[in-house]
Amino acid sequence: MATSSKKVIFAALIGNSLIAITKFAAAAFTRSSAMLSEGIHSLVDTGNQVLLLYGLARSKKPADDNFPFGHGKELYFWSFVVAILIFAVGAGVSIYEGVRHILHPGPIKSPHVNYIVLGLAMVFEGGAWFVAWRAFRKHKGHRGYLRAVHEGKDPSMFVVLFEDSAAMLGLVVAFAGVMLTDVTGILYFDGAASIVIGLILGVTAAWLAYETKSLLIGEAANPEVVDCIREIASGYPQIEHINEVLTMHMGPEYILVNLSVDFSDSTAVDQIEDIIAAIDRRLKEKIPEVKRVFVEAESRQAPAAKKHQQPH
Repeated sequence: MATSSKKVIFAALIGNSLIAITKFAAAAFTRSSAMLSEGIHSLVDTGNQVLLLYGLARSKKPADDNFPFGHGKELYFWSFVVAILIFAVGAGVSIYEGVRHILHPGPIKSPHVNYIVLGLAMVFEGGAWFVAWRAFRKHKGHRGYLRAVHEGKDPSMFVVLFEDSAAMLGLVVAFAGVMLTDVTGILYFDGAASIVIGLILGVTAAWLAYETKSLLIGEAANPEVVDCIREIASGYPQIEHINEVLTMHMGPEYILVNLSVDFSDSTAVDQIEDIIAAIDRRLKEKIPEVKRVFVEAESRQAPAAKKHQQPH
């Protein structure tokens, strides 16, 4: 999964770097507000890919005394930072530039340069988008796209796809803004296109922030994983009842499992130890993402009592 994520991020990084340089050059030559917004958009995306690569690298650091469960959540943190940057820098600057251009409109010089640059950007951005979409489609399996995003535990997969999708839509809006300004002579279209691009980035950032927030706080494993854990633990006759199955993703490929089970009163202590060891082994074999397993031997009433004791 990490290799696939890096491939998608590197493809987007190379594409956005080249596109950003081209857009800024075209914006300086033609004085188009929409083109300047698109250049800012590509520059922000380039920085975001660098942050995602940094987050991936940091998440691979081994556990230590200060971080006994590893650094997997670093990827979630930097993905959240990416969402904030898209909103604050990409959306904010684009909307500001659009409003400024509407209040003080100016003519677009050589609009054909914008057409060429935007057309090339669509080709390059489309290539990066296709790489991200193909990787995400493989990753989502039988799930629908929205469900796969909501249940996805590797934000780098859908962050890049969201960015590239917003970029493609932004290019279409920029092209329309430049063309309408060129054809009608109404200078406000260019500034309006910049504002629309900013709104697209704002919506994208809000969605990304919403999806990465739960991962950063501590999201449970997907329901099918929890069901598999429960099924494995239920296979031991000495376990009369499974009280709780608590899971948390410490990273895309790191699941922490805490099981509360009620053993029969006739189960000897050495048997309990053997069963716990067997559950630990089977879970890690069946679900490779499970790295740590804690099993608590408790009565059925114990978990409810613990919840009662939690501060409100």
